[in-house]
Amino acid sequence: MEEHFFQCPHCWEQISMLIDVSQRQQAYIEDCEVCCNPIQIHVMSDGTSVQQISPSSIEQ
Repeated sequence: MEEHFFQCPHCWEQISMLIDVSQRQQAYIEDCEVCCNPIQIHVMSDGTSVQQISPSSIEQ
């Protein structure tokens, strides 16, 4: 697991999430720890670290 920081697409606050880097591609929805709005998260890793994380609003 790796802690990763990014900006919430709803409230623009900096938040962190633990990412399972053992899975190379994953997508899931998790609530923002500040504003509680849902965030769709797409993650790509190389098996040892996060290569790309794309948080977005599910209300697009």
